[in-house]
Amino acid sequence: TYFVPDVAYHIAKWERGFHRVVNIQGTDHHGTIARVRAGLQAAGVGIPEGYPDYVLHTMVRVVKGGEEVKISKRAGSYVTLRDLIEWTSTDAVRFFLLSRKPDTEYTFDVDLAVTKNNDNPVYYVQYAHARICSVLAAWGGDEASLAEADLSALDSAPAQALMLMLAKYPEMLTAAARDFAPHDVTFYLRELAASYHSYYDAERILVEDERVKRARLALVAATARVLHNGLAVLGVSAPRKM
Repeated sequence: TYFVPDVAYHIAKWERGFHRVVNIQGTDHHGTIARVRAGLQAAGVGIPEGYPDYVLHTMVRVVKGGEEVKISKRAGSYVTLRDLIEWTSTDAVRFFLLSRKPDTEYTFDVDLAVTKNNDNPVYYVQYAHARICSVLAAWGGDEASLAEADLSALDSAPAQALMLMLAKYPEMLTAAARDFAPHDVTFYLRELAASYHSYYDAERILVEDERVKRARLALVAATARVLHNGLAVLGVSAPRKM
């Protein structure tokens, strides 16, 4: 039914200069991929093989109050993104829906999304950022000056584990963009937050030794920057206070 309009639509997209197109569809439409691509090749308008790209999503179950919210096409009952945002928050909806591979089953737990504890992944990551901001505010110094800190003082196992996590960020982000895998960003941010919380519990940051203090402040400031940037990629806020 949709084959000819789909082919015409993508030809028009190509001719208007959209040479990188990603279609997001339900997994029940997987059969259209080969047909549309074959139709574009048959059109002979210079579109390369493999155009467009596709990301296929499974259905999302919604649980609220411990019970599944029933969805029925026949009855015309469904849950919209607006509903999820009203029940939780924009941050929670974005983080939760991006926190799994698109082709895997997922249950959106509304009650979990509004919980303010470590079981809620978006709260857990945002709290790590806010926790660092609190430390930096208590210090009250110029963060730019931390670029000159002597990092050789960061010789403990928790500090080095956190530094290794930070070092993984550029490669992870590049791969996530290449593979259409925003869930990799959410996985990474949760691991980074866990690494920071472990470090915070293991070592006091605002110590008397100025050299050690500045090194530790430089490490946590860098962690805050990566948490902020990673959340921004997902369109999620990074609050300074919680």
